[in-house]
Amino acid sequence: MIWLQAIIIAVFVLIHLFAERFHITKNGTRSSWLSFAGGIAVAYVFIHIFPELELAQRHITSQWKFIPFIEHHAYLVALLGLIVFYGLERGAKLSRSKQDFPIRHTKTTTSTGVFWLHMTSFAIYNALISYLLVHREEQDLYGLIFFSIAMGLHFFVNDYALRQFHKDTYQKYGRWLLSAAIVVGWTIGLSMKISEAMTGVLFAFIAGGVILNVLKEELPEEKQSRFWPFALGAGVYTVLLLLL
Repeated sequence: MIWLQAIIIAVFVLIHLFAERFHITKNGTRSSWLSFAGGIAVAYVFIHIFPELELAQRHITSQWKFIPFIEHHAYLVALLGLIVFYGLERGAKLSRSKQDFPIRHTKTTTSTGVFWLHMTSFAIYNALISYLLVHREEQDLYGLIFFSIAMGLHFFVNDYALRQFHKDTYQKYGRWLLSAAIVVGWTIGLSMKISEAMTGVLFAFIAGGVILNVLKEELPEEKQSRFWPFALGAGVYTVLLLLL
């Protein structure tokens, strides 16, 4: 299914490169489509990511018995992923808030540092997701399609959030870096395969990051709430995941 993976990777790249052309805000609030995408991503987290953490745990337990507290290792890694991405996001927002004050000689340096830290973390995030596109637990066609739809919409919402935060700098540099990271991760996935236990660790770490980003961005904020599109997206995708 390499040809299908190549098409999916191309779509992921196009999402980052051209997402700004979609009208996903209206009068300062999220559009219904953005909330619908958030609902799909949330459904995928609860219906697929949580159960797959258990599968990842089995691989880790069987191959890395020498690690203390191995019976909870995948869940600890998922928690670590959530904490790491929360810390990066929190640090970026705190640094951004300080820029509201006219501090001489520091604004440009701080802004640049925050931007590249943010982009580097999300580049690694994107590369790991595209690597797992090749080495997922479920290698069937339906698993690939559902994973790709959920992650594609997840990229779409992440792109919106990063574009809102970094403005023109993201448009000029960030979208290209994140697009390249997707291709790099997929290429690494095709050229090499690590152990199932290490793949489980990577999946658990990404699961924590996905959960954090879902809660942070894809659950609409009160001022931007579009509840019914969000609920519709979550409901429809849940039914599809359970039936197929």
